[in-house]
Amino acid sequence: MLVFENDYSEGAHDKVLKRLLETNMEQLPGYGTDPYCVSAAEKIRKACGCPEAEICFLTGGTQTNQIVISTMLKPYEGVIAAETGHVSSHEAGAIECSGHKVLMLPQEEGKISADALSDYLHSFYEDENHEHMVFPGMVYISHPTEYGTLYTKGELAELSAVCAQYGIPLYMDGARLGYGLAAEGTDVTLKDVAEYCDVFYIGGTKVGALCGEAVVFTKEDMPPRFMTMVKQRGALLAKGRLLGAQFDALFTDGLYLEISRNAIVAADRLKQILKEKGYEFYIDSPTNQVFVILENRKMEQLKKDVVFSFWEKKDKDHTVVRFATSWATRMEDVEKLAALL
Repeated sequence: MLVFENDYSEGAHDKVLKRLLETNMEQLPGYGTDPYCVSAAEKIRKACGCPEAEICFLTGGTQTNQIVISTMLKPYEGVIAAETGHVSSHEAGAIECSGHKVLMLPQEEGKISADALSDYLHSFYEDENHEHMVFPGMVYISHPTEYGTLYTKGELAELSAVCAQYGIPLYMDGARLGYGLAAEGTDVTLKDVAEYCDVFYIGGTKVGALCGEAVVFTKEDMPPRFMTMVKQRGALLAKGRLLGAQFDALFTDGLYLEISRNAIVAADRLKQILKEKGYEFYIDSPTNQVFVILENRKMEQLKKDVVFSFWEKKDKDHTVVRFATSWATRMEDVEKLAALL
């Protein structure tokens, strides 16, 4: 079977595994206080151009979203997100389970606009009954979005300005951040992300690590006793070294961006093939997620040889599916898929 289901099907990049093996028998302190976590954090600060950044390593995306959002919000606050956002749809109500509501905004190609955000916040405070409502306490975006689309530097600056006007943090879900930074034509760098976001995370699980996400607080705004609250939520890994060693490898000699580019090159080749064969795209994604409209009978036929993701029904005869490439995708598999298509 050819697997294009997601970008975390494989284990980890060889250099990440090598670092884990090299450090395996060292006796190190726990809970992220080991020298590899310290080294990884310093490398991330340098890459972000943010020497004052506070960094914490967690193990997975949903866990990270719930912990960051629930610890930064006050009890009466909710988080604003696109209606297609991961916290809005594919996290099984993890945010609501923490006692906070997801306040959904309309989206366009997975993104929320500064104008829509400003209108929402203005309307909220203009409502004389807002004391009886869930207060908007944070804005959540993802880059790339769930549709593989990207914010521009200008759009991030505008969102950041609206958040600053209302005194609420801008939080970026960076589960696939490497693929966003490596995409052709993007004008957003890691330093831009650090400049415009109050907090974000650098995804490792989907970009070359066995598991792990690096949370970056950029404005000296890490919640007080953050690590204690991480512990309360069962997310403080005793062997924090496992996360530190992986990110230390990923942020050595530009490895994180280098391996991210493989997913972009493979996705671009796949899109070229699909165009040549006359397939219709559901959305024009510049990153590693390729959304295609398939006739249902063709989709069922393709399932015999290829693993891909159902996304949504287009109509009774057609379905939107997703092919995802990754840091580990082999071009020979893309060409095999081309033959099947």
